[in-house]
This record gives sequence, structure tokens and C-alpha cells, in this order.
Amino acid sequence: MNVVIRVTDKDRARAWGFLVRHSPGTALPNNTFIVSESAARGLRGAGIKFTEISRDRVSVGTGGMAARERI
Repeated sequence: MNVVIRVTDKDRARAWGFLVRHSPGTALPNNTFIVSESAARGLRGAGIKFTEISRDRVSVGTGGMAARERI
């Protein structure tokens, strides 16, 4: 599951360093990142503060194709 997060200005540099070393993801403008759920847990464990904006779950439909479900 992917998680969209917005990191506080104060923790931006620490979050960037953590994500570059430990997790593939996507960096967006305004301290916003798309990361895996495990990366979000790792950031919390490292004491890096962020706000969760959205979660995106991938489920398999009846036709065998992956369907994205946004919650």
C-alpha cells in the first residue's frame, strides 16, 4: 500500500535522507512524498514528523487485473 505524506519543514532534510537510503518512493513539491507503508512506519520510528494525506490500496479484481482503490 502506498501512502502520501507531507513532512514538516523542520524534518524535511531528515526525511529526505531517510527515504533516499531506505525506501523507493516519489518526491513531490511542498515536502510531499509517496512512500510505502513500511517507509511511513520507519519515518515514525525515526521521530520524523509528517501528516498522512492519503492511502492507496491495490486489490485484484475478478478479471485478474489489479484495480486501485483509494481510501
